[in-house]
Amino acid sequence: MTPTLHTKRLLLEPYVPEDEDDFVALFQDARVSRYMGDGPSPEADDRALFGRIFTKVYAQNLFEVWAVRRDGEYVGHAEIKPTETVGGHEIIYALAPAAWGSGLGTELAEAIVAYGFETLKLTEVFATVAAENVVSSAVLAKLGFRHVRDIEEDDGGTTRVLVR
Repeated sequence: MTPTLHTKRLLLEPYVPEDEDDFVALFQDARVSRYMGDGPSPEADDRALFGRIFTKVYAQNLFEVWAVRRDGEYVGHAEIKPTETVGGHEIIYALAPAAWGSGLGTELAEAIVAYGFETLKLTEVFATVAAENVVSSAVLAKLGFRHVRDIEEDDGGTTRVLVR
């Protein structure tokens, strides 16, 4: 069962069905989704993804997925899950543009990493970031992540695999 986590300014808690519109709005924002996977997805795909959080991820206790809130308002998404791409547990997080530039990304990533080490007892935690996403790269570097390899994507882009 996904636990609730607290940071100085954020609350990470399991999603509830009422979060669907906020989740979809986050992933539909091109500023947020441009560095995620293949970029923006159709709204129906994001709604289906939200549904799978309940029918698959939570139902089968596959990995942790959180709604991220600040002062009671939905501001982002976070997860830590095993992925074949990195051969270990990867952190994934996204914040709404209104929350950018205030250090919340660092605070959020730090909380997920701490959960991986302290609760899951991992010996290493991975992150992947698009090579051109310099802001996320800087956040992860600040947290002690180091570059281990690159993945050349089918679209010609490069994804950096980082580890801590």
